Amino acid sequence: MAFRLDPTGNDSAGRGTAAIPAVHVDDSPHALPLGDPTGGADARAWRALVDGKQRYPRVHIERNVAITMSDGVRLRATVVRPATRLGTPIVSPYPAILSINPYNRAVVEAIDEAMNVPVAGKAVRTASASVDASGTAAEGLARLAGVIAGGALDVFGINRNLVRSGYVQVLVDVRGTGASQGKWQILGMREQKDSLELIDWVTTQKWCNGRVGMAGWSYSAINALQAADKRPRALEAVFAIEGCSDIVRDIYITGGMASAFIPFWLGLVNVLKWVPNPRTLMHDMGHGDTARWLRDRVKSPATEIPSLLWGFLTTRDERIFDDPYFDERDPKVGNITCPTFTVGGWHDLFGHSSTQVYRNLNLKPGEKQVIVGNGYHLDVGTGQGGAFAPPRMDVLERAWFDHWLKDIDNGVEQYGPVTLQQQGGGWTSGTQFPRPGVTTQRLYLGAESSGTAPHSRHDGSLTVEQGGGSHRSHQVSLGVQADIRGLVSRDMAQVTAGAAIALGPKFFADSSFQERGGLSFTTAAVTEPVQISGSANLRLYVASTGTEGTWTVTVNDVAPDGTSTVLTNGGLTVANRALDHAQSEFDADGNLLHAHHYLTRVRKLPVPVDEPVAIDIDLVPTDAVIDAGHRLRVDVYAASFPRFLTLVPDLIKARSRKQRLVLDPEHPSYLTFQAIGSFPSA
Repeated sequence: MAFRLDPTGNDSAGRGTAAIPAVHVDDSPHALPLGDPTGGADARAWRALVDGKQRYPRVHIERNVAITMSDGVRLRATVVRPATRLGTPIVSPYPAILSINPYNRAVVEAIDEAMNVPVAGKAVRTASASVDASGTAAEGLARLAGVIAGGALDVFGINRNLVRSGYVQVLVDVRGTGASQGKWQILGMREQKDSLELIDWVTTQKWCNGRVGMAGWSYSAINALQAADKRPRALEAVFAIEGCSDIVRDIYITGGMASAFIPFWLGLVNVLKWVPNPRTLMHDMGHGDTARWLRDRVKSPATEIPSLLWGFLTTRDERIFDDPYFDERDPKVGNITCPTFTVGGWHDLFGHSSTQVYRNLNLKPGEKQVIVGNGYHLDVGTGQGGAFAPPRMDVLERAWFDHWLKDIDNGVEQYGPVTLQQQGGGWTSGTQFPRPGVTTQRLYLGAESSGTAPHSRHDGSLTVEQGGGSHRSHQVSLGVQADIRGLVSRDMAQVTAGAAIALGPKFFADSSFQERGGLSFTTAAVTEPVQISGSANLRLYVASTGTEGTWTVTVNDVAPDGTSTVLTNGGLTVANRALDHAQSEFDADGNLLHAHHYLTRVRKLPVPVDEPVAIDIDLVPTDAVIDAGHRLRVDVYAASFPRFLTLVPDLIKARSRKQRLVLDPEHPSYLTFQAIGSFPSA
């Protein structure tokens, strides 16, 4: 089984013998033949349908639909239906697409209205697709603008073209947010019950033919996966952009360290939930709904923020650890039976879930699809629809629902099913992730200089042989201190959902500033391309003069000109080093590929003072090509603020703490990963 040549000309043919992962992969009788990431003639037909003349000339938007839940709480929805030239809604029933999010329909509707201003809206779409700022200071800003042309906003909000083709769209404010009554639960069980009741409500409406799909981006993608795992009969397809199946390890307390994203995001939603929808206020004048809405907001003015702060300041709230609170909220992806299309990004907030959701879906390839781009949370879809790239998000959404909700034989089930933007390469389409043909490999951290990172605190080597270099028989300790250089790094871009890439290449393509505060270990240049694909683990032997230690790492591609670009990252506190072996991933020979740590209060381990211990740092799964002349680098840091935040009690302990990486031939530090091809021995 081999991959095709990608558009850059890199040979991605499989070489070597494939290791057998301990997790489900799609090397089965149902595996589909290799495909074209552009979708070929089928995709051109899908795009022609979206960009061409639609069945109906207009849409009818009903903006203040009240839907009463079983506990009496009234949620607010916008219902968008096909309409005649006069704006009269079409009587015929059609499939309905449901989207539920907490970002206030007033915002969603404002985006829709801005994008549909005659001439101006079209000009914005055209400009966002045509600007090429590659290699300039404006490259990051152009990527963020490219989300418009990539079609993700159409999946997130009102998709007029989709409705005009013969669908009804229903957008609902999550309870306790927007114009909906109740208390915001943040994906809790009552919200999940709301999703099921909303599906039931949709199927009883005269404009619905009984067939329902769910679509969304981020939060609305997560609650679509949550609803699908309950298997409601009417839900027949899901299109989920950047959803999540493990909130704790993806972003909430990765490696036992909190993220600056969570308080920022909670603050944003809590502010937006207080913003009244002007149309709802006018509609409800003289009724009691607005008064109930206001009472509910007063009862929970800043949902979860006090508990988050208390936990961060004291560690006395269980939600600062892995807790049943999160188990309740993580979608049970293995239970999903309806066709599900997922989209992710290698540097997304939910990086692990980008591939994990697809791998855990118990569906045949084709019934499940995944696209993973080389981007972040806010630039998803950028570049899609261009040469050698997948179709736009709105084009794929339409094709997906046309097939599964309208029974149209359009070939979308033959697309992919695994479409990846290879870091350092181009788009490819295949049958599984990791790529067929990967073998498990190791690279060892050594003290000997590579001569490539004089700017780092230590310029070390990364070698195939254990103990390579001049320090083969004795222990070497390398001290490293926490600093704030992570403020200018790809970690910063990730924690800001990609917003920081607008500030320039040091936030997404050049790690030189952050590396000044870290320990670098670099291979010799490869003579032939090496493809890294799948999970990876970094074993470190570390010590601390305190009773805790915090370690963050990146794995980078180093170009011939010295530019160091992060491919993947991870972090761990030493007290959280205990492994859950049942949920960790090993290859057939027992090599650890994915370290699943407990991250609970009771499973924390004592940290011996100034005595080295071994830790395993889980890295976000990735797919990358290290081209000829390039090198692989491991960067080790004592911190990466604000991507990884130290809890205040641990921070107090760390005031005079010194950390060191111990290179010991008896206890080697090494990177374990899967790849096609190999790194040079010297």
